[in-house]
Amino acid sequence: MLSGAKIPKGCLLRGPPGMGKTLLAKAIAGEAGVPFFSCAASEFVGLFVGVGASRVRDLFEKAKAKAPCIVFIDVIDVIDAVGRQRGAGMGGGNDEREQTINQLLTEMDGFEGNTGAIVLGATNRPDVLDQALLRPGRFDRQVTVDRPDLQGRVKILQVHSKGKQLSKDVDLEKVARRTPGFTGADLQNLMNEAAILAARRELKEISKEEIADALERIIAGPEKKNSVMSDKKKKLVAYHEAGHALVGALLPEYDPVAKISIVPRGGAGGLTFFAPSEERLESGLYSRSYLENQMAVALGGRIAEELIFGEDDITTGASNDFMQVTRTARMMITQMGFSKTLGQISYGGGGPNFLGQELGSGSDYSQSTADKIDEEVKDLVKRAYRRAKDLVLSNIEVLHKTAEILLEKETIDGEEFQRVVAECKASMYLKEDAPEVTIPYSG
Repeated sequence: MLSGAKIPKGCLLRGPPGMGKTLLAKAIAGEAGVPFFSCAASEFVGLFVGVGASRVRDLFEKAKAKAPCIVFIDVIDVIDAVGRQRGAGMGGGNDEREQTINQLLTEMDGFEGNTGAIVLGATNRPDVLDQALLRPGRFDRQVTVDRPDLQGRVKILQVHSKGKQLSKDVDLEKVARRTPGFTGADLQNLMNEAAILAARRELKEISKEEIADALERIIAGPEKKNSVMSDKKKKLVAYHEAGHALVGALLPEYDPVAKISIVPRGGAGGLTFFAPSEERLESGLYSRSYLENQMAVALGGRIAEELIFGEDDITTGASNDFMQVTRTARMMITQMGFSKTLGQISYGGGGPNFLGQELGSGSDYSQSTADKIDEEVKDLVKRAYRRAKDLVLSNIEVLHKTAEILLEKETIDGEEFQRVVAECKASMYLKEDAPEVTIPYSG
């Protein structure tokens, strides 16, 4: 180059599974019009010592002979492959895998900037890669291939709709709005499942009903068509789901109800679907009030059971709800600095051990601190329980009406549920004045 700049030797594509990293690498080679050498990192390591290093040498010799070209190493972090941190294994520091990664590092150093050979790598776990791979001169660039936004999902749906007959009632933008957080692979699977449902129903076109059913199937599992519920169990599930929906609809700044169903799916007797905020998902920022609302919504089902059937007849159906509530409350205290007594400190945030790293390390806080954490977690859960119970008691008419419709129709969409809330003149929960704090949250 006239400016004296050198072409980067390598680029690492990072992102969750299904983002299209491999497809992007193929597209780059196609646009560049150069030879494309592709392999998975697991192909390098064999049973015999030296096989992996030999395969790395062979690959790069072929690439140099065909330069300019692109060498693509997929799933570079795969177990027993080349990308993991050296010395992290349990079997010593000079195993076959480490010889392979050392050879890869040597070959990448041997690629001069003017050879025209570029190395692309793809990984789902950049945090476990050997730092020597990521230094300048090897993978100079790191490109995050993230989940598509609304417009991206619309275009992906258009691509995967080609060759499929869609009815006029299908609006791909509405489908995209119902699928925040979906990857390209998820959207491809959605359209394929919808096509399968249409074929089973002997339809010539895919309608919005098939897409809606396919979406629920992907999220919650297939319907249990042969499952027969007794009237008592059906009534209990209806009130349980109505409790979730009621609390979610009347708490400020929470996601709107999209659908309520008492049709058994997967391991659940019923489900309440909420439409998450696109902005919240993309930013990854969740307020304290939102997380507290989330806990209250999860507890709404058990509260409805208690009020309608009595404490002696409550069931184990809320066990997953309690797991979600406990996980959220503990993360708020130990990782997000929402504790009034413990302060803005992260406890136990070292992350999971990998192949023996820090195997002997213990807790990074005392038993006294652990007891305080437990108490604060209990306080958060109790507060969420009180808020949810106040809402259900003060809007019991909404609970009864929603359960009645569910027992009759088995499903209620978001618009119909909002009409029920409006007809019963339900009142929103008046939260205390509190500063709004935004924090990252994954759960």
